[in-house]
Amino acid sequence: MCLVLLCRVGPMKIVQDSLNNVGYDRKVTALLTDFAMNTSESVLRVWTPPKQVAFGRRDTIADGYDYAQRIATQHGYEPVERRVGGSAVAYTGHTVAFATAIPTDSPQSGVKRRYSEVTRLMLQTLRNVGATVTEGEPSNSFCPGQHSIMCKGKIVGIAQRIQRNCVLVAGCVIVQSTDSAAISTVLNPIYSALDLSFEKNSVGSVAEAGGSDDVDRVISEIKSTFTPDQVTESIKSIDILNSDTL
Repeated sequence: MCLVLLCRVGPMKIVQDSLNNVGYDRKVTALLTDFAMNTSESVLRVWTPPKQVAFGRRDTIADGYDYAQRIATQHGYEPVERRVGGSAVAYTGHTVAFATAIPTDSPQSGVKRRYSEVTRLMLQTLRNVGATVTEGEPSNSFCPGQHSIMCKGKIVGIAQRIQRNCVLVAGCVIVQSTDSAAISTVLNPIYSALDLSFEKNSVGSVAEAGGSDDVDRVISEIKSTFTPDQVTESIKSIDILNSDTL
């Protein structure tokens, strides 16, 4: 079963290019749900976001938030605020992200099923590139949640945002061992500033799980695993940005 079977049947748009500007990059992802609702077609974006630390809403009200932002900047990461909950997530510029916007008439009814299906697809993806992984969350990991994939350390985190007539299921994938080290280095003092528990060894990677450290290969595998035997059409990020004027 592919992801599109959880929503209306139709072609899947694929957005695979990356943008260097953090603001434009984040706007593309924010517009995915509008694009999906306007076209009645599912959209899958798989890419490497520019270097940043994305803080959750709860982080922004913490006493140490200003200090945490300064730490991110000092380490060369642009601090940004995301509209959903959860704790800070770091993207190194090589970290893979995926987001799929699914138009649906009943977004509330399929929450558990979508989480289960995306987790299954990501497990399959990582095993296809040679990683030995399981569903689960290590103790004191970054942005802790119930829908994660690990091998000693956390490799994938999955979240879901529900809107009227559309849902966005998204996540991040730590591919390279250098990424896991860099993410641990920046998040350790940030979580301390936010008074949150964090263990540096709780961050893993596809490579450390025995899989490929080729970011492009992982991106390609996500795309093919999410859309088997599905009609797809590649579009550019600029197409999503331009849709905001429609």
